[in-house]
Amino acid sequence: MPFLSERPGIRSERPLFAVVLANTLLSTVPGLSGAGPSPEGSLLVPALDAELVLTGAITSRDATPNTPTGCPTPAVITRAATALAGLVPLFVNAGLAEPPAVPCMDVHGAPGGDPRFGTAVPDAERLFGAGREIGRLLSPLSDLLVLGECVPGGTSTALCVLRALGYPAHTSSASVENPTAQKERVVRDVLARLERSPPGGPLGVLREAGDPMLAVTAGIAASYAGTLLLAGGTQQLAVAALLRALGLPVPRVVTTVYVRDDPSANFSGIAEAVGAGPLYVDPGFGDLGHEGLARYCAGEVKEGTGAGGAMVLAALLGYSPDAVRRAVLETARRFG
Repeated sequence: MPFLSERPGIRSERPLFAVVLANTLLSTVPGLSGAGPSPEGSLLVPALDAELVLTGAITSRDATPNTPTGCPTPAVITRAATALAGLVPLFVNAGLAEPPAVPCMDVHGAPGGDPRFGTAVPDAERLFGAGREIGRLLSPLSDLLVLGECVPGGTSTALCVLRALGYPAHTSSASVENPTAQKERVVRDVLARLERSPPGGPLGVLREAGDPMLAVTAGIAASYAGTLLLAGGTQQLAVAALLRALGLPVPRVVTTVYVRDDPSANFSGIAEAVGAGPLYVDPGFGDLGHEGLARYCAGEVKEGTGAGGAMVLAALLGYSPDAVRRAVLETARRFG
């Protein structure tokens, strides 16, 4: 397919790229998340990704922006695309175990709990309200907002939310081998808990089964006055589903073809059911001569930190597919 699945006809004079960061304790369950060097180490990923995207390096810790197999993390792609376009991304701390070493907006949330055992986001309503305030703040400052996310383990909370809202979802994974059986056990336990104590409406589902990113992102989407693109995979579909359930407009979701083509998930079907009007980017990583980037084509990583949306935004601002690919390749080569 071409670089973009369609030309969306979006023009912008004041574009903004932002990423909402959060943790969920589900990422610390062994085998459930493919992010980070270890289950506990997954909690540090959002803060390190923000540092890499904003500064082009990780200096606060001894860490590499590559997976153990040499696959560049999505933050490398986001850094490449935003730097090419001359954009300074905005990061929002929705609830992190460790704050980033770079400037960010902070709504003073806490990491999401394990929804199998209790309420995951006790202050979901407050965080949703904080997101609304951010959306109102950003509206006069920009006419196009591409809004990404970074939540290790977030595809599992997204699965819980989508299922609780009635969608027959199967979510993707950063791993080549999607831990679908483990995810199904998690969602089964969560839905059983919700049956015993019904959550009462979409924000109740978010409170009991979601994560802080979902709350803040949904709030931003609810009040932002310009054109909004939700950048990410199945986690952003959960945001879109929450907005639909609340009776609010559903933005388009932009992601990579690597998410769309994941045989263990059903992104396109759920996007259609939610009304998210998906836009796909095909960066052609298999043709760049970089072994690590080619692993995206084999199903590793696929998306994250708004990487697909960052490439789409660069294209919307007039940068050619070749220029975007070249920027990604050059950035990836800096890290090995």
